[in-house]
Amino acid sequence: MVTAKALSHECVITALHAVIDPEPGCNIVDLGLIHGLTVEDNVIKFSMALTMPGCPAQDCILSSVYECSRNLPDAKSVEVDLVWDPLWTAERMTTVAKEYFGIRA
Repeated sequence: MVTAKALSHECVITALHAVIDPEPGCNIVDLGLIHGLTVEDNVIKFSMALTMPGCPAQDCILSSVYECSRNLPDAKSVEVDLVWDPLWTAERMTTVAKEYFGIRA
């Protein structure tokens, strides 16, 4: 009998670096769009924001998030909660993203 390997938080975050917000051209992790992430029994659940309400790239980003997450080996399901509180600000960006945009920390 083959059993599924347990997915880790780090594995999911690493995979989500491949999802690019096409407006700024930066990945959603470094932009600080991922708010909370849990992985339990290979079920991935997280909440995320977008850079602005009514983001024209919303469908593209969410589609990429689902595809990226579901394609992880042993992932059973993916649940994404799109949140608007708190609103995204540039303060949520990682140092990598701030450097990409020329923002001094």
